[in-house]
Amino acid sequence: MWVRSSSMYKRMPSRDYGNSVDIEENSAFLQNGMDQENTNPSWKLSAPHILVATLVSFLFGYHMGVVNEPLESIAIDLGFSGNTLAEGLVVSTCLAGAFVGSLFSGWIADRFGRRKAFQLCALPMIIGACTSAMTTNLEGMLLGRFLVGSGLGVGPPVASLYVTEVSPAFVRGTFGSFIQIATCLGIIGALFIGIPVKSIAGWWRTCFWVSTIPAAILALAMVFCAESPHWLYKHGRLVEAEAEFEKLLGGSHVKSAIAELSKSDRGDETDTMKFSELLCGRHSRVVFIGSTLFALQQLSGINAVFYFSSTVFRSAGVSSNLANIFVGIANLLGSVVALILMDKLGRKVLLMWSFCGMALSTALQVTAAGLSASGSGALYLSVGGMLLFVLTFSIGAGPVPGLLLPEIFSSRIRAKAMAFCMSVHWVFNFIVGLLFLRLLEQLGPRFLYSIFGAFCLMAVVFVKKNVMETKGKTLQEIEIALLSED
Repeated sequence: MWVRSSSMYKRMPSRDYGNSVDIEENSAFLQNGMDQENTNPSWKLSAPHILVATLVSFLFGYHMGVVNEPLESIAIDLGFSGNTLAEGLVVSTCLAGAFVGSLFSGWIADRFGRRKAFQLCALPMIIGACTSAMTTNLEGMLLGRFLVGSGLGVGPPVASLYVTEVSPAFVRGTFGSFIQIATCLGIIGALFIGIPVKSIAGWWRTCFWVSTIPAAILALAMVFCAESPHWLYKHGRLVEAEAEFEKLLGGSHVKSAIAELSKSDRGDETDTMKFSELLCGRHSRVVFIGSTLFALQQLSGINAVFYFSSTVFRSAGVSSNLANIFVGIANLLGSVVALILMDKLGRKVLLMWSFCGMALSTALQVTAAGLSASGSGALYLSVGGMLLFVLTFSIGAGPVPGLLLPEIFSSRIRAKAMAFCMSVHWVFNFIVGLLFLRLLEQLGPRFLYSIFGAFCLMAVVFVKKNVMETKGKTLQEIEIALLSED
């Protein structure tokens, strides 16, 4: 073969030519290996594991809405009709159970692993739903609701941990949005399952029985899902962590994923961490950011708006069933928008614009409350403001905190810090739900919605000053960045 030189054509010896081919082939092979390491792993490998994990969020939404329509029938059949305290307990006992469960979720996730934590949270949800479905008295209903709540307290924090730890960095925000979408679908599912409750006697029992199906699927499907490689690595199980990374990312990305994990300090099973370290140690700043985000999320009035939506729609001549459908569609639509934008615009931008939109919608509610109650303009503003509030909440303030917090918490504190922040979430959820109607009676809608709007604006300022952007970063890059700030 002839090759061109700077001055003339020379004949290349056959042995040299063979060597050059080998060198070129080896170089190409190495280059392909580097390209595979530098390209993003396929999201299709981790997606099935994420979808199974989000069954917890579906159950969360379902159980939060399952008693809304059937509550009147439940009260009649169990003999506490007209007892508003008992009716309130049927709803709030689930919240109390969730608070208790959230306190233990970090310990369970760290001690038994993420997969077994899912299975353990499914167990009380199945037993509790069966208890509520079979009960003949108020006490049995309250016991069933408490058991379900304890499972719900464990499940969502573990789901946030799991999705954050098994998702590739470039789609972690998108996969995190699946949690909010699954919650919306659970709420809508509970609404549709409850439609026949007024026409079929005892249908409310079926509503509880139905919830055991996804809970059982969750427990069984987790047997086939990957364990979190982060949890395995933290416990010194390197070979198993590599095997799980291969399932989630593909074989060509295992070495780079393990190298990323090695950048942060590896924990140890005997390295116990006390809750006091979350409040006073070097991690206190990120824990403060996380718990404040959840507190502001609840103080924005979102659950009060959900509660009050039926009343507002009835004033506009819309039935409660149709009102719930409208709110559910707005919630789902916003969640889909969040899924599309989470990894494009980033967490911080969505949070800020979400709280700004919620503040605007409360301004519409305040304006509507100041107009004549009988006027159509007031009703349109009130309904429009409420739907805008739900829509903008579900774009950022709803899904982002549950995704952002596991990202900013280091691997050593991640599970326990999430447990602490979720307990803060449940406390403020309970307080707002308890005081909303009384404050509405004493202060009136204008002043109350002004307070909610003020909290939304406070949230915008807080996010701008304290929240870092995590879009596209690996968990180890985020941890190193936060530690360098300290």
